[in-house]
Amino acid sequence: MASNNPSREDFAALLDESFGSESDVFEGSVVKGRVVAIEKDLAVIDVGLKTEGRVALKEFGANGKEGGIQVGDTVEVYLERIENAVGEAILSRDKARREESWVRLEEMFNKGEKVTGVIFNQVKGGFTVDLDGAVAFLPRSQVDIRPVRDVGPLMHTPQPFQILKMDKRRGNIVVSRRTVLEETRAEQRSELVQSLEEGQIIDGVVKNITDYGAFVDLGGIDGLLHVTDIAWRRINHPTEVLSIGQTVRVQIIRVNHETHRISLGMKQLEADPWSGIELKYPVGAKFTGRVTNITDYGAFVELEPGIEGLIHVSEMSWTKKNVHPGKIVSTSQEVEVMILEVDPVKRRISLGLKQTLQNPWEAFAERHPKGTIVEGEVKNKTEFGLFLGLDGDVDGMVHLSDLDWSRPGEQVIDEYSRGDIVRAQVLDVDIEKERISLGIKQIGSEAVVDTGGSGEIRKGSVVTCEVLDVKDGGIEVRIADSDLTAFIRRADLSRDRSEQRPDRFARGEKVDARVLSYDKKARKIQVSIKALEIAEEKEAVAQYGSSDSGASLGDILGAALKARQSDED
Repeated sequence: MASNNPSREDFAALLDESFGSESDVFEGSVVKGRVVAIEKDLAVIDVGLKTEGRVALKEFGANGKEGGIQVGDTVEVYLERIENAVGEAILSRDKARREESWVRLEEMFNKGEKVTGVIFNQVKGGFTVDLDGAVAFLPRSQVDIRPVRDVGPLMHTPQPFQILKMDKRRGNIVVSRRTVLEETRAEQRSELVQSLEEGQIIDGVVKNITDYGAFVDLGGIDGLLHVTDIAWRRINHPTEVLSIGQTVRVQIIRVNHETHRISLGMKQLEADPWSGIELKYPVGAKFTGRVTNITDYGAFVELEPGIEGLIHVSEMSWTKKNVHPGKIVSTSQEVEVMILEVDPVKRRISLGLKQTLQNPWEAFAERHPKGTIVEGEVKNKTEFGLFLGLDGDVDGMVHLSDLDWSRPGEQVIDEYSRGDIVRAQVLDVDIEKERISLGIKQIGSEAVVDTGGSGEIRKGSVVTCEVLDVKDGGIEVRIADSDLTAFIRRADLSRDRSEQRPDRFARGEKVDARVLSYDKKARKIQVSIKALEIAEEKEAVAQYGSSDSGASLGDILGAALKARQSDED
């Protein structure tokens, strides 16, 4: 017999029997219910399952605000479960909204469509976004194209987002606002590029500056203003003319509609200074310009803003051939140049610096016609002659064949050393080839240098010396008829060792010696008695025969001395 007072367990069993499998169908899903009552901040909802549930009014509002529902309204709620103990359904409007949103968002995510959401809170690493019930995560890097310091203006404002990732099992949604902005910007960029035409003049703002140019914002798209298109004149760096944030007027030079690359120019808005350049700078005319750049191969000179010419290293100096241009001119120096060549097609002007000065070979030829006697310093000795430094910083060459009439040049050239001052006769001046031919043998005994007195000295000549002092190491002498003094070392006093004694000479005694070297500028001379004796011996052997003829060396020298005495008599 059944009890008249059923227990709590019996009631639960009857409830389960009443709902049967129907509860299994509805639990965990969204169902429709009717609002039957409103009690304070709760809404009593009948979901049609012989039971009722309660839902907080704030769940019917957006973002925690109470919704305006009334008794009799039909609403959708999420049926979590049926509480058998009290027979009341556990309902949730938030979960119902999220469930609806998930279904809708999945469809939009699969189609790649944008969704609308509201940023309503800041969390670690980003922000939370309400997608009409579903909460998504917005990483900080996906807020904008550029880093945003203040997100305040973006909060609580409906705006489009792109879903990057969805995981319903974990309840994770990741969205991006940056992707939407980039796509929008790409569309605007494409529209703007299509509207631009080559030759169009437009205003822009300098956005960034590099070594090779500047990027200019044209209102949603950037164009490159190359450093060579900023001005007609030479610009070493764009910062010389431009600054970030500056508004500039530019002309569209080239537009690539596929890559959206735009080339800009500023100088194109100004008159081309190269127009009519040949009339403005005729060949042969002289102008003053400023050195702007120096290289190994020459120097660039600005004739006017936008017009530069090159002085090649070969056109910088008449005489300095292998010298770096930086040793002839300096940057910012004002120089006078001559126009050598103008090429308006290649926009090149060849300039000459040396042409503004008189050709030193022409000047030398005017001052020293053929037959003129000149004086120069031995600069170099080569296998084919001597090079003498002459007036006007030019060199002249004495060929071996023009050193002496009787002796071979290979032998005579050994008598000369660098620094020797010699006289020579001008034989020929070739201005075009920049050559001066000289001769020493043509002037005979005149190929010597004045000592300041009546006598004349040259290397290899014989001079008379007066003994001034006798010392252990040699004797000090003065060259006759001059103020030159020399010291003859012991080894140069005689050819014979036994005669190399300074004490065999006395003060005031006169002796002959041979000149070994003479430096006119330094007023230094070196003489040797020994060298004179050797030279006289060679001359005697050449004149009277060798010792092989039967004559002794003493006989030969005796004959030579006798002949010399007779010449003096």
